[in-house]
Amino acid sequence: MGAIKTAGEAVARIAHLASHVVVSVQPTLATPSDFSDHLRKLETDKAQSIVAKQQPEIVAVQENADPLLSCFTPLRAGKLTSVATSSSILIKSIPHLYKLAQYPIVIHVAVQPSSYPDYSDITSIRQCGFTFLHSETLQQTQDIALTAHALATKSGKGVIHFFAPGSTAFAGKEIQKEDSELVRRILDASSAVDYQNTKSDETGLYADDGRTATISFARSQGPSASLAPPTSTQNSQSLPVSERNSTREDSSSGSSRRESSTASGVSASSATTVESLASKPVSSEDIYRFASQIWADLKEATGRSYDAFSYTGPANAEAAIFLFGADVAVFAIEIDTVDASVDYANTGVISFRLYRPWLGASLAPLLPKSIKRIAVLEQVRRQTTRWGPLLMDVLMSVKSSQSSPLVVGYQLGYINQETVQQAMRGIFQNLMSEKPVQNLQIGNLDGPTENKTKAEQPSLENAYVKILDQVFGEKLLIANQLGSQHAGVSNEISSSPEYGFGSLIARKEHRQRFIDEVREASKSNDFITKAPLEWLAKWALDAEDSTKANSLAQEVISRLSNDGSPAANQLLSTKKLFYRESPWLIGSDAWAYDLGNSGVHHVLASGENVNMLIIESTPYSERAAADANRRKKDIGLYAMNFGNAYVASVAAYGSYTQVLEAMIEADKFDGPSVVLAYLPYEKETDSPLTVLQETKKAVDIGYWPLYRWDPRGDEKGEPNFQLDSERIKKDLEKFLARDNYLSQVMKRHPEFSANLSGSYGTEVRQLQKRKAKDAYSKLLEGLQGDPMTVLFASDNGNAENLAKRLARRGKARGLKTICMAMDDYPLEDLSGEQNVVLLSSTAGQGEFPQNGRTFWETVKDSTDLDLATVNFAVFALGDSHYWPRKEDKIYYNKPGKDLHARLVTLGGKPMTECGLGDDQDPDAYQTGYGEWEPKLWQALGVDNVEGLPDEPPPITNEDMKAASNYLRGTIEEGLQDTSTGAISASDQQLTKFHGTYMQDDRDLRDERKAQGLEPAYSFMIRCRLAGGVATPKQWLQMDEISDTLGNETMKLTTRQTFQFHGVVKTKLKPAMQAINRALMTTIAACGDVNRNVMCSSLPEHPLFHKQVHAISQKISDHLLPSTSAYHEIWLEDDETKEKRMIAGEAVQDHEPLYGPLYLPRKFKITIAIPPHNDTDVYAHDVGLIAIKGKDGNLEGFNILAGGGMGVTHNNKKTYPRTGSMFGYVPTDQAHIVCEKIMLVQRDNGDRKNRKHARLKYTIDTMGVDVFKNTVEELWGQKFADPKSFKFDSNIDTFGWQKDENGLNHFTFFIENGRIEDTPDFPMKSGLVEVAKMDKGEFRLTGNQHLILSNIKDEDLDSVKAVMKKNKLDNTNFSGLRLSSSACVAFPTCGLAMAESERYLPELISKLESTLEEAGLRQDSIVMRMTGCPNGCARPWLAEVAFVGKAYGAYNMYLGGGYHGQRLNKLYRSSIKEDEILDIMKPLIKQWAVEREQGEHFGDFVIRKGYIQATTHGTNFHDNTGEEESDGE
Repeated sequence: MGAIKTAGEAVARIAHLASHVVVSVQPTLATPSDFSDHLRKLETDKAQSIVAKQQPEIVAVQENADPLLSCFTPLRAGKLTSVATSSSILIKSIPHLYKLAQYPIVIHVAVQPSSYPDYSDITSIRQCGFTFLHSETLQQTQDIALTAHALATKSGKGVIHFFAPGSTAFAGKEIQKEDSELVRRILDASSAVDYQNTKSDETGLYADDGRTATISFARSQGPSASLAPPTSTQNSQSLPVSERNSTREDSSSGSSRRESSTASGVSASSATTVESLASKPVSSEDIYRFASQIWADLKEATGRSYDAFSYTGPANAEAAIFLFGADVAVFAIEIDTVDASVDYANTGVISFRLYRPWLGASLAPLLPKSIKRIAVLEQVRRQTTRWGPLLMDVLMSVKSSQSSPLVVGYQLGYINQETVQQAMRGIFQNLMSEKPVQNLQIGNLDGPTENKTKAEQPSLENAYVKILDQVFGEKLLIANQLGSQHAGVSNEISSSPEYGFGSLIARKEHRQRFIDEVREASKSNDFITKAPLEWLAKWALDAEDSTKANSLAQEVISRLSNDGSPAANQLLSTKKLFYRESPWLIGSDAWAYDLGNSGVHHVLASGENVNMLIIESTPYSERAAADANRRKKDIGLYAMNFGNAYVASVAAYGSYTQVLEAMIEADKFDGPSVVLAYLPYEKETDSPLTVLQETKKAVDIGYWPLYRWDPRGDEKGEPNFQLDSERIKKDLEKFLARDNYLSQVMKRHPEFSANLSGSYGTEVRQLQKRKAKDAYSKLLEGLQGDPMTVLFASDNGNAENLAKRLARRGKARGLKTICMAMDDYPLEDLSGEQNVVLLSSTAGQGEFPQNGRTFWETVKDSTDLDLATVNFAVFALGDSHYWPRKEDKIYYNKPGKDLHARLVTLGGKPMTECGLGDDQDPDAYQTGYGEWEPKLWQALGVDNVEGLPDEPPPITNEDMKAASNYLRGTIEEGLQDTSTGAISASDQQLTKFHGTYMQDDRDLRDERKAQGLEPAYSFMIRCRLAGGVATPKQWLQMDEISDTLGNETMKLTTRQTFQFHGVVKTKLKPAMQAINRALMTTIAACGDVNRNVMCSSLPEHPLFHKQVHAISQKISDHLLPSTSAYHEIWLEDDETKEKRMIAGEAVQDHEPLYGPLYLPRKFKITIAIPPHNDTDVYAHDVGLIAIKGKDGNLEGFNILAGGGMGVTHNNKKTYPRTGSMFGYVPTDQAHIVCEKIMLVQRDNGDRKNRKHARLKYTIDTMGVDVFKNTVEELWGQKFADPKSFKFDSNIDTFGWQKDENGLNHFTFFIENGRIEDTPDFPMKSGLVEVAKMDKGEFRLTGNQHLILSNIKDEDLDSVKAVMKKNKLDNTNFSGLRLSSSACVAFPTCGLAMAESERYLPELISKLESTLEEAGLRQDSIVMRMTGCPNGCARPWLAEVAFVGKAYGAYNMYLGGGYHGQRLNKLYRSSIKEDEILDIMKPLIKQWAVEREQGEHFGDFVIRKGYIQATTHGTNFHDNTGEEESDGE
């Protein structure tokens, strides 16, 4: 069964088995408790609970976040809840404890500090109504933990189980893991089920609503249960407290063992006749009766006996010690082993298991009649009364007996094995004296030095403190900042908001006195010079005006410093007061639980000019969203209703700009300000990606709206309420219009506010499903033929298209067909269907696609779905080679196979075997489908239908282009449709030619779907910027577009241009117009045309760069589409558009280069300037290598053709390719040659199969020589032999460089090209500050970085100062990080299979320690990551590449050329992070030791045989590092 070594593990395991919810309380989320690691492991191992149908929910909560609040909602929902915590939270939780005592909650308490536990935390709460159980040994901890849970469910009352995990009795001990069958028997499942069936309507937290735990009894028995009198069983035998057999002989009886006795109770019999029941409050007798039953069952099963009290020792002992706390085992061992002649050798030991209720009547009969004196030892360090609490309990228990023993109390300090003998002598010397001293202190009351967990601001929450520091700098004053020094005040107290508020008031009064002193000084003659007087007077007039006071402060301080008089020195001694600070309190989210008594109320009621930052850290979830007690944003409503406060609700990972605006506005507001800041996390090690995803869900769905409220806004002619959440703006505007009505309802029914948004989505979703199904049914009324319901689950559209085609064919055969996504189908109708056909593709690792997951989860878990009358058929789409390893073959078509098997289990009748479509078949999934469909028609009896209509061919991209009227389509009409955030499918293809893709936020898909909302549609816009050169003014314009029209970030792409994300449809046209005003365009940035032309950035040689850049611009302009559709749709004003429409002007467009069908696929051109291949010249359709003449000027270009990166996983007909060398052309012919190559591709490219349509396949199909000759014929000239050139690298050179003209250039490291502000690094704001200096120009690099170019020497210092201020001058990163690159992938790219941009930085961080150890921190390894095999970050040329295969899984490629000249090759397929690290770390270490001089990593892995070199794209799939296994 395995062994348990700690009390924490024993308790955690029992709590996990016996609970639906376990609240794990930790000092901080980064610091484990005695229980937390064990609970987390049980959760990770998916250990099952005995009482819960599913895994118990583990809720991790910080000690300072009012953890017991988390218990109310699950308890009221009928969920058995337990808490695992240290004793440090108990006193602060007293208001909750009184109420929780009436629920069957179990609180397991590890008494702290562990080395010297303080039991005053226990005694202080002993009257709160809980039952208290106590453990002293490891075995007891397991048994009493089980007792606690069984007792809670039987009695309906709360139980606190406490123990000291640092006691000697726990050290070095092991016990067996719990017997699950015994646990099941003891827990009494029926009691647990009874509680689960009870639901409470309570919503309040503090009001006493009269809830009392009750039990039912048969009326004939009356309300009192019998409690048998305790008996003394003097001859019974048990182990001593120390769990060690006593070997000491009793001097009076020759040889004996230590005798013991226990108080025992007899259970009341149950009523056996059927009669009416009554209820009564649970009494002490009931508690003891239940406990006795539990302990009797335990004894029967294990032989271990327990009772309320136990006595261990000689039957004729005259003295006994009663231990409360301390290390009982230390005392027991001492008494067991001491020489018989010592005065305390024959002492008895009294201990207890049941502390409350205190069953005093049981104690006296338990003790030998010979006992004359009892020493009560209490380890209670904070003794608030003269007599210890246990002393009073014992006195009351024994005083009624005729010969009451003398009871003497002791306050026990720290005792260990070395000091216990001395302690016992002191105890007995006093106990046996004629007049014993009460409350004698024994041992060291201070105890050993304890390493306390330091209270710190959680590292994630430091984000907001950093923002405050960025905004206010030296002005910032956080009155209750953790870690600050406050003379004589503990850090715990000084960090409280109450202390901070008091200190701010005191500081305000102090500054007011200082202002008065300054005013007096300005009128005095105490200064040596007259200069200070004028400045002091000026300052005193504006001392309360933050801006003016702070601008004058430095001048005043300067004048006083120069004066040097005693009066000046006196004022300078407190010179900080010349600055008007920005005063802030940082509040815990616990403030929200009792607003009337919190710091919020105190500040608001005071009206003081104090700013509060209240950080909410609860992640958005269904549970949190529906829990009124956790809706901490209601602080905002509370403050707004107060009427005198500025209020803002912000989220750093939602809108960084809005956070800055709110903080600045709060500081300027004269009065209280409340800034509610959202930063959701479950543990402090949560990655920023996790926090970002949680934030987006909460903001998007309305759980955490972003807004600002200024009660004095109307005085300034501005709205009081400013909503900053884009997606829910209309919904909330409607909500605010009904505010008065809803406010009244919520005051009467506080639970309504939580349910409003919590239940709305579910109800809407159900309604949508029902309406869709009913609409279908109505359409089918009156039709003949059998019904056929077709349901699909589809990610990429294949299963959906197949399902719709099947439905059309079924209709043509006379069937009444319905077709919809699985998740759109009302499952309650399934058992009533006659014929159901289900088609599913395969997502991730054998998972259902997103629009079928809910359907599958419900069907999988259903216990009452009866499909006995349902005929069904399943067809699955997958790829048998997608997961090449043998152990992963189970993922092939797993959703379809699992669904088929489950429907059979539920009684369904299969019409066919499960159909399997395989992408590896000649016609992909169509091969298997072609065999399966006829069998379906045969089973349905419609296989011999004649006169079936011809099916129209599927619409292709070529059809869309042909019908688009030169890229117009219905784009304009789609933009005007306000009913959806999307545009039509064909328009989605056409808008790519205009430089924009429609996307949706995949982080929010599931949540919005659950809420009955369409996906969070938005658009990505990509600029066309030849060579990536922009002016400072253009940079500012791009930045403004991203802030006002996008998602407040910019992406510098691998094609040297700007990319914006999160542009909603209503802002799409304004964004296009703003880009046009910046003298840029987006036309042909995407689509089947020549895209943005790239050019090496080359800061060292400005003249040469200028010449080459001009050619890139010339090629770009020359190959630009001619259609006027772009201007009409995006740039034409409404008046012009109206005139054109009225005139009925027919647009006569033409495309001299492209024709009406444009190109078969995308077309990419780049220019590289040796020795830098920073644009990956080999990876493009056309690559131009610039050749410098002897005079230093541009002479011409070597031309490469046929490069390309796009691949489809496991489709060996697709492959990446490097460009083939065609030869040399002079400069003036470069744009002409590019045109001719493009035209040959236009006329010869594959327009039937888009996966085979790129130029690389055209060249390989035609042959290089044939293709080249065709180009030459069209051109009318011949390629010359290529000129010599050499590339050294394809990465950027970071930091400052000086060019040949003496101008300066700085290359910024922009990780993965993302320009954004974060609390740690306000990069975006910093670059704006640089751009506002209007110096030089900005160059975007092909590696997603940025160069500030052409800075003159005289401007250098000022530019450097701004860069340093904004941390932009930091290039001190590892060589691996500097050489890395990633595409966007999640959440916006619809093609992404895995994370890329958001994950690569994390992966690199986990490799950097290995690089450091190996001495390779500065060495470059080109590492790239993409979320799919389309290759946007050009991964196939990297030395190491990771290409997304499924969420969290990547194909790993090795062996690319460092200069970008050689393709890599597959090394491992479908590996996750742990495997990646296991492979990379040894490889890096080996490279460090065994590499040859100057040998790059990609070359090394080939030389060492890890991978074979790829010599051409056509052998990319040959001799890979991992052969696929055969069979499933």
